[in-house]
Amino acid sequence: MVIIDGERYLVSMLGEEVDWVRNVKAAGGKVTLRHGRREEVHLEEVAVDRRAPVLKAYLKRAPSARPHLPIHKDAPLSEFEQVASRFPVFRVVSGSAGRMNAEERLLPDAYKDARR
Repeated sequence: MVIIDGERYLVSMLGEEVDWVRNVKAAGGKVTLRHGRREEVHLEEVAVDRRAPVLKAYLKRAPSARPHLPIHKDAPLSEFEQVASRFPVFRVVSGSAGRMNAEERLLPDAYKDARR
């Protein structure tokens, strides 16, 4: 996991075809993180064109990921952009925001309250 500007992200260094990525997608992003404690969260897949900064930060934080990502950790962002489509990135959304879908997060609060 890497934290950027207060947001947590998970990266699949092994690509799309791994069980945990398939499970996240099959569950609509609703998962339980276990890292010392259980946390119910929603994982939102990050669009390919927004993955490069996360991949770069992740590679600096997780040296064991380097064999999977064919780029040096200090390479320019443009190099990370070239491979971003091969590595899924998920933003971790916790709390009540994690239980809302993306459309609901865009709705005014009054409308959300009326729908509950």
